[in-house]
Amino acid sequence: MSAIASNIAASAADPLLIGGRQFSSRLLIGTGKYKDFDETRRAIDASGAEIVTVAIRRTNIGQNPNEPSLLDAVPPSKFVYLPNTAGCYNAADAVRTLRLARELLDGHDLVKLEVLGDPHTLFPNVIETLAAAETLVKDGFKVMVYTSDDPLIAKRLEEIGCVAVMPLASLIGSGMGILNPWNLRLIIDQACVPVIVDAGVGTASDAAIAMELGCDAVLMNTAVALAKNPVLMAQAMKKAVEAGRDAFLAGRMPKKLYSASPSSPAAGLITPKAA
Repeated sequence: MSAIASNIAASAADPLLIGGRQFSSRLLIGTGKYKDFDETRRAIDASGAEIVTVAIRRTNIGQNPNEPSLLDAVPPSKFVYLPNTAGCYNAADAVRTLRLARELLDGHDLVKLEVLGDPHTLFPNVIETLAAAETLVKDGFKVMVYTSDDPLIAKRLEEIGCVAVMPLASLIGSGMGILNPWNLRLIIDQACVPVIVDAGVGTASDAAIAMELGCDAVLMNTAVALAKNPVLMAQAMKKAVEAGRDAFLAGRMPKKLYSASPSSPAAGLITPKAA
């Protein structure tokens, strides 16, 4: 089997499962902050992402018929849209926004819920998030939910019925990377649904670390859209997510302090004869 065929077979054997759907890419990418829709499409293509997030309050997907539409540049026939509630600060607005998205996208039910606490930090308001999640799940939505890195809140959102929990690595748009890997590991270890790092990724090594920790996927927007070369950064993120996943599945060697271990066998060495 060729290397390419082997890689394809390995990806098929390790799918990402969300809400009863199967995906080969573990990189989810946003559609905002690019200079235009053409750059958006080129970056998404380079990332290999199948799921793209769409901020319903900020992106035209048909609600403004006289303006350019994302639907033309990134057709839903080729990508899975993940409508999100970016810009919502209470449960009522978030629920209303996703019901609108369902109408605009012909009954689409896979959504991303985020309810923000304040416009400065964009930290999640977990009280309003919990309330919105309960309503949306009862309303038939398959909810992927942005949340803090609190393991108790993450577990409660799973118990409500969310199909994926999406803890932040650090603040939205900060590019600070993973600030609390221990909390992420606690969330991963207890979760029975996919855990997807959402927010804070700044470069490819951040994405690789998230995957090495055992996260099921990584979602990002700013790290790609605001890179000096968004298309090249998207390509780098694709490789990082794949490498991090492979490393997690392979299982790293244990860390050891002050324990020298030669990489080559010490037995049977050829020693020089005495003169």
